[in-house]
Amino acid sequence: MRSIFFFVALALVIAGIMPKVMSNVGNAPAPDAAVRRAATPAAAPPAQPTSYRTVVVRGDARGQYQVEGSIEGRRMDFIVDTGATVVALRERDAARLGIHPVPRDYTSNVSTANGTIKAAPVRLSSLEVGGIRVFDVQALVLPDRALSDNLLGMSFLSKVRRFEMANGRLVMEQ
Repeated sequence: MRSIFFFVALALVIAGIMPKVMSNVGNAPAPDAAVRRAATPAAAPPAQPTSYRTVVVRGDARGQYQVEGSIEGRRMDFIVDTGATVVALRERDAARLGIHPVPRDYTSNVSTANGTIKAAPVRLSSLEVGGIRVFDVQALVLPDRALSDNLLGMSFLSKVRRFEMANGRLVMEQ
């Protein structure tokens, strides 16, 4: 009887863990491929896949959609913001990517909840979320004090085949 309870408990633990493990299978690019892409930024984007990739994100308690992405192979967290025209990066996260705007690069005026601030326009060669990769993405670098989280804006979302926010879920398809 004791072995049956042990087996049932083990099966329940495995059933709880496996969806998380399996959802990440095949999503991460090979490390050497990311290095090759970074070394050859002028390479043409790969051919479009014949089947669609779908990513579903559930909203958090505040109704925000938090996603883990990668820019040119480097992991980065974002909050999806359909009100943001472009992807917005904090200075410290842009620096991790090797993007270091100088004061004269801050040429764009951006309206935020905290008022108007200067931002530095940049182009990202690729941005990926859950296996959906978009190339040549317009972005802005904002001072850390102006932005608490990186924002995944419309310069990414408008390049996916379809995105929809409904019933506490964000669905993106490419």
